[in-house]
Amino acid sequence: MKKSFAPLLAAFATSLLLASCGSEQSTETAVTTANPADSVAAMAGDSARMAKPEGVMVDGVAMTADKNIVENAAGAKSVSTLVSAVKAAGLVETLSGTGPFTVFAPTNAAFDKLPKGAVAGLMDPASKAKLAGVLTYHVIPGRLVAADLKDGQELTTVNGEKLKVTVKDGQVMIGNGKDAPATVQIADVISSNGVTHVIDTVILPAAK
Repeated sequence: MKKSFAPLLAAFATSLLLASCGSEQSTETAVTTANPADSVAAMAGDSARMAKPEGVMVDGVAMTADKNIVENAAGAKSVSTLVSAVKAAGLVETLSGTGPFTVFAPTNAAFDKLPKGAVAGLMDPASKAKLAGVLTYHVIPGRLVAADLKDGQELTTVNGEKLKVTVKDGQVMIGNGKDAPATVQIADVISSNGVTHVIDTVILPAAK
């Protein structure tokens, strides 16, 4: 799935480069090249400050900021289907990378609510691109904790589609704006490369 996911990130990076080139034509500025190691270290420091020292408990296991998103998810039994899907889609390396990412992670029970045979169909190697599209619809570039999510907010996912945030009586819900939204069951699972919010429904892009 590296090949399926790479074009998405490549397109995003290309748009940023084009915008940067346009700025450089109008104004001459000194350019400082960032050290990737510094960025990683800064992110790790941010994660450590944001996270609870004891971590967030999921299925009786502490999710801690010294592990990346995939490593933490692998320790939680209730999201084992998601972990298997990430592996099948070839997204392990990407979601273990620097990020940061915000991941809305459907539970096993969420996948069980899909039509019969849907999960098996998505896991079929022939459906790798489709599976990647579904999974990347649950990933937002950047790190958004629950306090950053506001009622009516729209989020652009890695696959380019939109997610809509609904907040009611303090409960955060995420959806495609048409179907019943997913409810955040466990928020702010801080990892070294982002944050995960565990949700009770698999979100699919709205039919067009």
